[in-house]
Amino acid sequence: MTAVPTEPIPFPSGYAGDPDFGRVVRLNPAHATAEQLEEIKRLLYTHSVLVFRDATLTGGSFAPEAQLALTEMFGSKESHEYGHGTGQRQAKSVLHPDLKTLPTVPQVQLIGNGVVAEEHYGLPAGTQLNHPHHRTFHRTRVSDEDDARGVTRFYRWHIDAALYALYPPIATSLHAVKLPPPSTQLLRYDDGTGDELNVSIGTTAFISGSKAFDILSPAQKSLVVRSSVRYAPHPYVWMSTAKSKPTGLGMESEGLELSLGTRSDGTGGGGGDGEVPEWSEDKVMVFPMAWKNPVTGKLHLQIHPSAIHSIIVKPIPPSSTAPVDALYPAGKTITDLKEARDLVYSLQRPGIAPALVYAHDWQEGDVCLFHNRGVIHSVVGAFAKETVRMFHQCNLAGSEAPVGPDAEDLEKYC
Repeated sequence: MTAVPTEPIPFPSGYAGDPDFGRVVRLNPAHATAEQLEEIKRLLYTHSVLVFRDATLTGGSFAPEAQLALTEMFGSKESHEYGHGTGQRQAKSVLHPDLKTLPTVPQVQLIGNGVVAEEHYGLPAGTQLNHPHHRTFHRTRVSDEDDARGVTRFYRWHIDAALYALYPPIATSLHAVKLPPPSTQLLRYDDGTGDELNVSIGTTAFISGSKAFDILSPAQKSLVVRSSVRYAPHPYVWMSTAKSKPTGLGMESEGLELSLGTRSDGTGGGGGDGEVPEWSEDKVMVFPMAWKNPVTGKLHLQIHPSAIHSIIVKPIPPSSTAPVDALYPAGKTITDLKEARDLVYSLQRPGIAPALVYAHDWQEGDVCLFHNRGVIHSVVGAFAKETVRMFHQCNLAGSEAPVGPDAEDLEKYC
């Protein structure tokens, strides 16, 4: 078997995240052998982010078909459905402006910024791409003066997932097709902490879900292993009228979400003014807060903070010795949205501290494959309207739900 050549990601000075997080791979995955592909799967579960550097230079082209084949190793080949389904195409969805489906390979999306000069895998010349700017999603924004000098924010921390009717993708791949000249921006948290990061423009920011779990207090770990999150039906439409916190880590609680229009028969919505599209309870997603890695056995704190609707906390088992400062020891279903959001924020905010964020410095030709059930990530940065930047993104809905803590985890952490 020919080994898969890897090396550690060159983290910036001050990075204090998981030392096993991320690997650079000097191999074009389009030309990997079957044995190498199996090793790539193991590497992804172990290191969470794999960067195939200069994929187009280490063995020829990396076409959308090759990207789909790579991502298929972690998806549902039966459904072959893009991980967000068709919900992102709803006009009210916050995802709608950002994604352009490639007609020749519809599981692959074109994302980026600026005008596409030539026909691109079935998309016509002149297609307009829009890199999301925090001004369209956050309650507050940086000043025009700061924006002009390159101050930016995390746009939205998230997991790639429809979170309604479809299980989350296991992996997402991003291929940097065309990049503008490099520059840097100052990323501010703007939450009163003074936290900030220097990042390359248009970086993708990642944090390790296992590190985010590991740094929790014993009381928080006890809560997490007992808890599940119920996500809103059609969450990206539901949140479209609300606004985000300045860290991009969840929404402000101002009562601005669209109505679910819940009915007694377990259905709701209808798509009228102020309502989400029609939905049914059997398609609503409820997932554990912690997802178990199938290779390492580690628990990853995996919550999409913007889409949460309620939290179900189970009581601490009678056989366990509860932490003295235990949270919700008797259990609770938290339906107050502000309470649920504040709780999740208290769990996730430590994990996005500057020293724990890996902000990828994109190079043209990079293919980044990340464990979507082991990290959360965020778009970052702002581009001038005329700046052209093109990426191919691919993920496929999972065939099974994420697996949560097992009996040993409950015994260990409760």
